[in-house]
Amino acid sequence: MSKPIVAIVGRPNVGKSTLFNKLAGERIAIVEDTPGVTRDRIYYEIVWSGRPCMIIDTGGIEPKTNDTILVQMRAQAEIAIETADVIIFMCDVRTGLTADDRDIARMLIKSGKPVVVAVNKIDGVGALPAEYYEFYELGFKGDPVPLSSIHGTGTGDLLDAVYACFPPDDSEEEDSSDLIKVAVIGKPNAGKSSIINKILGEDRLIVSNIAGTTRDAVDTEFENEYGKFTFIDTAGIRRQSKVDNKIEKYSVLRAKTAVERANVCLIMIDAAEGITEQDEKIAGIAHEAGKASIIIVNKWDLVEKDNNTVKSFTDKIRTALSYMPYAPIIFVSAKTGQRIDKIFELIFRVYSAACLRVTTGMLNDMLADATARVQPPSDKGRRLKIYYITQTAVCPPTFVFFCNDIRLFHFSYERYLENQLRQTFGFEGTPIKIILRQRGDNEG
Repeated sequence: MSKPIVAIVGRPNVGKSTLFNKLAGERIAIVEDTPGVTRDRIYYEIVWSGRPCMIIDTGGIEPKTNDTILVQMRAQAEIAIETADVIIFMCDVRTGLTADDRDIARMLIKSGKPVVVAVNKIDGVGALPAEYYEFYELGFKGDPVPLSSIHGTGTGDLLDAVYACFPPDDSEEEDSSDLIKVAVIGKPNAGKSSIINKILGEDRLIVSNIAGTTRDAVDTEFENEYGKFTFIDTAGIRRQSKVDNKIEKYSVLRAKTAVERANVCLIMIDAAEGITEQDEKIAGIAHEAGKASIIIVNKWDLVEKDNNTVKSFTDKIRTALSYMPYAPIIFVSAKTGQRIDKIFELIFRVYSAACLRVTTGMLNDMLADATARVQPPSDKGRRLKIYYITQTAVCPPTFVFFCNDIRLFHFSYERYLENQLRQTFGFEGTPIKIILRQRGDNEG
């Protein structure tokens, strides 16, 4: 399921960042950072009414200005508007309805996106101030939402109004679809667009050696003997310290949301540069999202080779990406077409593995064999007992182990059982999620 995106826009100093920080700081729902991935301060994930969404903050819009900084802020906001599913248009009751508010409203109407007007700085209780009613003149559907972003009052009503504008939850439709969505992610200039162009056999995407050419995620459909595919090309993800241009920060956001939309991630690594710390962080986005993944080492034609080159490069990748040993590695060249035809077979294999569902009977046959081969650990005379396993989800395959004492379930034994699952049922290319459940043990 893709997460809807909500952009907060408005003039400078109307309280956009205060609202953003209030939503993030109060932790309306759990928000997790991917380990090792620097959080971009302009976006935050929240959950309201059981559904997650991504909130993005913007600089203030000055519709009529030649100031360089303000022009960049306006451009940033325009990109956010293009990216968003729903827009929160923040206004300030203390200044009342201004000419700039009207100009921004016209911009938002042209966008065709759903807009919720938030009238901020209504800090008192009781009757609404007369200035509040001016904002009906903007002509947007629904009532303006009175709000105090500094105190947090009205945020629940605001989120209710925003969520009412979301498109229907498409998770069921996506699960039943035979379309495989493939996100191509990696650093700038790793060859993401070039790979897709080679796969398609035509120049469908702009290819350039200027970092940041691909600003937004671009979807391209393709069908062959392996099935129907949608390739999602994304902006290259740079080191956060190098993302100085605000617009590029939205490219990072689009890349991360593309991973969430995808069934399979192609993690592009530049063979000429070798595996880098940034590659580790990018791969971590796909891993933490639970996506089936393939590591594609591109520009293999540029590497001088001997009999040990592939093994040496593979070992370096396995060491750097030790958290995803399940991901197959393929060495390709988008320029020459080397092994490009093998990518579809790999995508199909890892997607099939991610969707594989195993019966409880087969799982427990595997468990009996695995525990007979390697006895469960014990501590102070008390031994781990695993009563049974069941699979509760796919994409990623999720297994619940019921045992007598979770504290006895050492990480090394959990890893052993995960390896047994992979070897027995062939879960290639996909993370596996293991959940431990404890139940009463009357045997002591």
